[in-house]
Amino acid sequence: MTSQPKGPKRARPSFQNLGRAIRFLGHYRNIALAAYGALLLSTSAQLLVPQLVQNILDAVTRGMMAQQLSQAPAEMQANMLAKAGMSVAEFDQILNNPLAPLYWAIALILVLAVVRGVFAFAQSYMSEKAGQSVAFDFRNDLFAKIQRLSFSYHDRNRTGQLMIRATDDVEKVRLFIGQGLLLAVQAIVLLTGALIMLLLTNLQLTLVVLPILPVAMAIFMVFGAITQPLFIKVQQKLSTLNTILQENLAGIKVVKAFAAEKKEQKRFDDAAVSLMNQQIYVARIFSFLFPVVFLIANLGQAAVLYFGGNQIIAGTLTIGEWQKFSLYLVYVFFPLGQLGFIISQMSQAAASANRVFEIIDAHNEVTDKPGAAPLPPIEGAVIFEDVSFRYFGSTELVLNGVSFRAEPGETLAILGATGSGKSSVINLIPRFYDVTGGRILVDGSDVREVTIESLRRQIGIVLQETNLFTGTIRDNIAYGRPDATDDEVIDAAKAAAAHDFIVGFPDGYDTSVGERGATLSGGQKQRIAIARALLLNPRILILDDSTSAVDVQTETVIQQALDQLMKGRTSFVIAQRISTVLNADKIVVLEKGKIVAQGRHVDLIEDSPIYAEIYRSQLVEDPTAEPVDKELELML
Repeated sequence: MTSQPKGPKRARPSFQNLGRAIRFLGHYRNIALAAYGALLLSTSAQLLVPQLVQNILDAVTRGMMAQQLSQAPAEMQANMLAKAGMSVAEFDQILNNPLAPLYWAIALILVLAVVRGVFAFAQSYMSEKAGQSVAFDFRNDLFAKIQRLSFSYHDRNRTGQLMIRATDDVEKVRLFIGQGLLLAVQAIVLLTGALIMLLLTNLQLTLVVLPILPVAMAIFMVFGAITQPLFIKVQQKLSTLNTILQENLAGIKVVKAFAAEKKEQKRFDDAAVSLMNQQIYVARIFSFLFPVVFLIANLGQAAVLYFGGNQIIAGTLTIGEWQKFSLYLVYVFFPLGQLGFIISQMSQAAASANRVFEIIDAHNEVTDKPGAAPLPPIEGAVIFEDVSFRYFGSTELVLNGVSFRAEPGETLAILGATGSGKSSVINLIPRFYDVTGGRILVDGSDVREVTIESLRRQIGIVLQETNLFTGTIRDNIAYGRPDATDDEVIDAAKAAAAHDFIVGFPDGYDTSVGERGATLSGGQKQRIAIARALLLNPRILILDDSTSAVDVQTETVIQQALDQLMKGRTSFVIAQRISTVLNADKIVVLEKGKIVAQGRHVDLIEDSPIYAEIYRSQLVEDPTAEPVDKELELML
């Protein structure tokens, strides 16, 4: 008999990470202690009320009895008082001031109501303050970790999911810590206190109720185990919906350019329907939970009514004791009813805590080595020694055996077709990724042996995709050096050929760039990005096709400025157009992750057929390409 393959096992619900989140309260111990101290006082005041209600009813009952006895013949009163358990002194006191016990009990109830209200406010406020403080720490830790995670992590995770974890998931954890946890502790205290008072009031009736409690607790445990994975699915589907929204907002011009509004609307509708169906499924389960709880509570009340009624008829239970027992019974079933809400919040918070700690606990592939020393001021010598590299989770090498040397102050151009590995080379220098094999040296120091911050502080980068941040032009140029003076910012802008268009705006350098630089053209954004890199005055300069977004005239202006600024710096230039690399001190030609040629333009045009082919293919198309001498033209 062959065994059937088993399906994947359902992940067991885990509340471990929720416990880690709750331990964040330790950072705000005094606030948390104040909240839970106020809770204990408020609940204690609540537990005293049924006893006072019994006193009121007993006083009323004894007053009625005293009034009836006062009308009986004198010779029968002594016998009747003995049967009622009332002394002559008590009888006279009740007749003289029958409302005194009532007044005292009502006054105490009012006092307890005020005490309970004051401490209930205190517990609510302090608990919310603690929850918000924990959320503050949570968000900061999460953001800091996202900032530290290497590029490979961001390559594997979508922006929309990270945003949901940093906002909605943190909020669900905060709600439980600020509200749900307090309700859970309050429910436990109230339930425990009520059970103790029930035992002291009437042991027999309490034994009738006790078997119901384990049944109710078992139901809640089962529901908690079932619902946590369902809430994880809700958050995943919410992340998918948020990702679609984020991508569409970021790429709205592309959507409109391709008239893809209907297609994107369908994508969003499908994700929204999937999220709605999952939320309705969870709601259906909880809509079944609460009637079950109330059914159990009603069964308990029915049993108490039957057995309590028998005791009242038998004279072993007074009306006051019965009312007190009934109120304490409400204090037992009320927390059980709250547990449904608490279980819901706890399951959501546990699912969200797991998702948040997935990021906080994520392994960072690029970190400072233990004991790494800061990189001292460098001259700019960069050496690649037999460097190989593959992206995380891939088996295919993007770079294979790459070796070259850039001397201080040299300009090294990297040329190759799309996918040849050009961007990978420049990403390895500032350790956006770590090499798979070989090593990279900066002034003789392996980049993995020095601190990341000290390395990147000495490297200026202008990436192919220009990213500006919401704020002014001045803020964006001074992004790497917030303490830069206005003169330094202006000098950097002039060097990047950006000053003229900046002062043409009404607000000049205080002009807002909009979200991701939306108010600027591609060429303007590129020149601001160049100014941002130049303000650092780096010893190593990386230009990743930094003139690709500008026209020929603007490119010429920028290139002339860059030619001056790259003097004295080790510069790595990636360009699609060969005209931008003709004057480089060294040109490295890549093909499929390997160096197929390196040298100066005049040497490569003779010795490298691949380089010659690239030059010949672009010579006609690129009007900025400088003509070579007649002899080389004939060779081509």
